[in-house]
Amino acid sequence: MKLSKIIPLLLLCMQTAFTGQLQVVATYGYIGDIVQRIGKDRVEVVVLARGDYNPHIIIPKPSYIAKLRRADLLIINGGQLEIGWLPQIIKQANNGAVQPGERGFLDLSMHVHLIDVPTSVSRELGDVHPEGNPHFFMDPDNIPVIAKAITERLSELDPDNQAFYEANNKELYALWQRNMKVWEEKLKPFKGEKVIEYHKIFDYFLNRFGFTIAGTIEPLPGIPPTTKHIADIEKLIEREQVKFIFQDVYNPQDASSYLSKRLNVKLIVLPHDVGAVKEADNVFSVFDEIIRRITQ
Repeated sequence: MKLSKIIPLLLLCMQTAFTGQLQVVATYGYIGDIVQRIGKDRVEVVVLARGDYNPHIIIPKPSYIAKLRRADLLIINGGQLEIGWLPQIIKQANNGAVQPGERGFLDLSMHVHLIDVPTSVSRELGDVHPEGNPHFFMDPDNIPVIAKAITERLSELDPDNQAFYEANNKELYALWQRNMKVWEEKLKPFKGEKVIEYHKIFDYFLNRFGFTIAGTIEPLPGIPPTTKHIADIEKLIEREQVKFIFQDVYNPQDASSYLSKRLNVKLIVLPHDVGAVKEADNVFSVFDEIIRRITQ
């Protein structure tokens, strides 16, 4: 290798060694943003999945393997949300530090309460998650819980900076609670309103703020609606006087648009993660944007 290529490589290695940054890989944008807020300049964060993609179906890239190979810590959503794409990347990265069960592996679903845990699992029920609904990030009350778990793991891996991480988490918690009061006030008039979702991705949010979930456009999780099911949803919307149809950014909007126009029900496309829409560029603005779109 030429000297001109070796020197920059050595400088990069020296910089990493001197900064002492923890190398953190997060599967989704919301995780990466929380890690960055707690770790600040003491961590280097890489996010694997794009926020506007279907979180269940991420196409693995060779670059993911390289990123994971260098990681000190891998933080996943869990609840089997990554089951279709992450295990093979972990295997190919061959990094013993970030294997399940090791200190460098953090499954956030283990720190929250999951809803909709099925009593049985069968392909006839669609893409059911056996551990429960994995979209717990959509309940803003879970953000401080997630942040605490991340703070504790960063502190465990980097005890010299424990006070730094804890102080940043305390700051994040205080700011989050102030925002929660604003969000709750804005959504008070909507408590009890009946809504239809395309996919059960907003259940935690809807339950938290008192909406009533009347049904889903998907007949089963991950299964596109049939003509018959759409006809049944039409009847349900009219019977239950549904006010909103909530649509994610990554599933087809044909059925939602049809129902919205036919029955004069407001269709709202909502972000589900950091980067899902341009306005949702951090964990705070995800909820700001959801609530802005509902209340405007």
